[in-house]
Amino acid sequence: MSAPDDRVADLLARHAGDVLSYLRRRTADPEDAADVLSQTLTTAWRRSADLPADDEGARRWLFTVARGTLANHRRGRRRADDLSARLRSELAAAQRIADAAGPDRVADAVREAVGRLPAVQRELVMLVHWDGFTLVEAAAVTGVPASTARTRYATARVALARLLQGESTTVRRE
Repeated sequence: MSAPDDRVADLLARHAGDVLSYLRRRTADPEDAADVLSQTLTTAWRRSADLPADDEGARRWLFTVARGTLANHRRGRRRADDLSARLRSELAAAQRIADAAGPDRVADAVREAVGRLPAVQRELVMLVHWDGFTLVEAAAVTGVPASTARTRYATARVALARLLQGESTTVRRE
């Protein structure tokens, strides 16, 4: 290990417990605190070139990294919660349709609607809903950035809703 690596290792060893306490006070779930700590330590190690020379500055810097990592975690959690709420709403609407139409007809209609999506959208929908991947994981599987996957997935959801409600027979191709 080089001298900067030794400094980072020493900083993390001395203050990881304090950072974990900081994160526990700011998260509802202890597992979230541990996850954010892990991400914080990884980020601190990766950004070791930014580490201030003085000990107190280095400690503040580590807490600043933890604070930013926690903010990112919260934003991601909020997006996931929002997506889950929208999905629950869409599933409830689909269930109402299923109750009225019968299960076989609904399954056929969903398969047909998914089949009419552009291939890149269809693959994301199938990976998320049929194969159990998160949207970020599906993005990795398909080799696209998560932001691109989110856009394609949102477009696919709108198209599927329209197709299932019989509002449109054309689907936008990417």
